[in-house]
Amino acid sequence: MYDVLIIGAAIVDLLLRPVGREVFDVDSYPVDGMPMTIGGDAANEATIITRLGHKVCLMGCVGEDPIGSYILEHCQADGIDTSYIKRRTDVATSINVGLVAADGERTFITNRQGSLWKFSYEDLDLSVFKQARVLSFASIFNNPLFDGKTLVKLFSRAKEEGMVIFADMVKPRLKENLEDIREALSYVDYFFPNLSEAAHMTGKEDPEEIAGVFLECGVKHVVIKTGKEGCLIKNSRETLHIPAYAGAACIDTTGAGDNFASGFISAFLNGWSLRDCGQYANAVASVSVEHMGATGGVKDRSTADKRYGEYLKQVRGEKE
Repeated sequence: MYDVLIIGAAIVDLLLRPVGREVFDVDSYPVDGMPMTIGGDAANEATIITRLGHKVCLMGCVGEDPIGSYILEHCQADGIDTSYIKRRTDVATSINVGLVAADGERTFITNRQGSLWKFSYEDLDLSVFKQARVLSFASIFNNPLFDGKTLVKLFSRAKEEGMVIFADMVKPRLKENLEDIREALSYVDYFFPNLSEAAHMTGKEDPEEIAGVFLECGVKHVVIKTGKEGCLIKNSRETLHIPAYAGAACIDTTGAGDNFASGFISAFLNGWSLRDCGQYANAVASVSVEHMGATGGVKDRSTADKRYGEYLKQVRGEKE
């Protein structure tokens, strides 16, 4: 029934740009924009993968409040199935305030009492696992109540249903380490850490060495996002270094990793090779950073495919 079931955060981002370190040195700090956009790793992935032409079910939790309604309305307008989003009266839907620097880099301020932090295993309906081909757990560590043991329960159930598991990660919120998720990683088919997150988790600096650590944990394919360098993909048989799209005008990196994962998963669903998946993921991410917010760039499949065509010309050294 679904191509992808995505589990994780569905929130709202309030993005302020540009913000510098001097923000606390003045009484009033003007910015050029303050858009409210859909946010959260899972909601971002669900939006982009749906726009790329696939049928997606989103699973998470929101509050019984106007922000929760805003998220559901966004998802329904984009054709995302929200049947398995839990609405709770005991939590407020999370709003993340994003401080975006002039170069597009950003940091988030989060509410520890919001739905991002309160989403739990008890909010899930695992019966839907029988209806999806792929499970994407949008980010390990992003929802603190999903610890290593909980992830093992979740991923083992997915494997019982024959699902292919994709997972991203963020830096630990509660000082978790690699041992806390080692068993859970053994179920993951495709793992998407960025270089900074992966280096922090493994204590290594070289991307190939980092990937080797995750392979030893049982991950089948490690896909390390290396920013302006592109990505590195490593499994037991091969290592691929895939360059980024050159020339993207970086406005906001919010959700770039979610767009990368979305492009990769879409290409996988289309039966593409590992290299092609990485190239398409790079192309999709490059569209994202040229717009404010995680879902402002990729409007539909044609947007991504146009950039992918431009990217392939770069890779092949062709002239326009």
